This record gives sequence, structure tokens and C-alpha cells, in this order.
Amino acid sequence: MSLRQEAGASRGKPCRPMQLELVVLRHGRTEWNAGGRFQGHTDIPLDATGRAQARALAALLAADDFEAAYASDLARARETAQLVLDGRSTLLESDPRWREMRFGVWEGLTWTEIVALDPALAERSASAPKFYTPRGGESFEECCTRVAAALAAIRERASDGARVLVATHAGPLHALLRVALGESEATALGVRFSPASITRLAFDGDAVRIVELNRTAPSAAHA
Repeated sequence: MSLRQEAGASRGKPCRPMQLELVVLRHGRTEWNAGGRFQGHTDIPLDATGRAQARALAALLAADDFEAAYASDLARARETAQLVLDGRSTLLESDPRWREMRFGVWEGLTWTEIVALDPALAERSASAPKFYTPRGGESFEECCTRVAAALAAIRERASDGARVLVATHAGPLHALLRVALGESEATALGVRFSPASITRLAFDGDAVRIVELNRTAPSAAHA
């Protein structure tokens, strides 16, 4: 299935062909990130390091003009976007389709604690959510479906040649790569998204090109 078919299917019609640059941020660090805890839909705010990382991203993106900006409605993503947009006239719109994957009973736990509850997971990686769906949680396929719908909505609303900012989470970023590039190409990248990172995608009709992948500001990387 092509990008246009997959994203358009969620709306019942294809996205119109257009050029778009999507600048996608993973939120800055939280206390649970630092402790290796699954966050999911639990609304954990940025910690002091995360706020410093977001301000470093703002400096890195100072020369970029954004026609529109969207963020997950969870505080850590929304605050990251607000700090990046500070002093700009761009309005920030919350969209829950950019939320992190829902991890159900795993939220608040570390991978070690999760494996202790379910030893069969020991052969899996904490960073491979496509292979598991925790009780009360969301599958990677479900996450891809909502991210495809969110992407289609952006492409429908944006003007030709626009640059749009999205602040989200690691799970939706992996889903976005799969929706935009396809399963094999997204998997081959082998990326693990860092907190306060920038991934930049250029869309031209059905074609998609990665401009930047998981870039962090030098000061943010060591904050």
C-alpha cells in the first residue's frame, strides 16, 4: 500500500498531491524517561533537563518558519512544542492522535519489572513495541492507523510547500516512518528516537524523503 493509499484510507479519500516538510519532534526528557519507565498515556511532565532540551531545540529551529504546529495532548509533548514556539505567532493545536502508544498495565514499570511479570518477554526488546500488546494497551497497528489519519489531516489542511511542526513521542514516530516509508524501509533504519530529537520528512506527492533523522541539539544531548 502506498503512502497516499494508506493515509487516505483513514479519511475515505486520498491526500491531494503536494509538497510538505514535516518537522517532527520527540518530546524532551521526563523523570520517567530518566528512570526507564514506560509512560504511554500517563501524563508525565518534562523534568528540568527536558525543558532545557526543548529550549535547545528552539535555538536549533530558530530559522525555520512553521505554517502550523500540532502536538500530542500529553503535557511532555505539548510543553516541548510550546518552548520551541515561544516568541512565534504560530498557533499550537493539540491532537490526541499523536499521543504515545497506550501501554496499559505496563505504564509506570521498567522493562525489568515487566519481564519479571511475564518472563516470556525476556527474548524481546523494550524498544520493539510492534511485537507486543500489553493488557489494556494498544497494538502498533492501532497506533499506525491513528498516525496515518493525523498525517492525512495535516496534508489536507496545509498549503503547498508548507513546513509543519509536530511534537510527539517515540511510538508515533516509528508509526510515522512505517506509514510514510513502508515496513521494510522503516525497519531497516533501525532508529531509536532520542528525547528532544528532530526528524524531518519531505513529502512530494507520493514520494517521501528523510531530510534529518533523530537529530539532537549539541547542548540538548548533554543537558
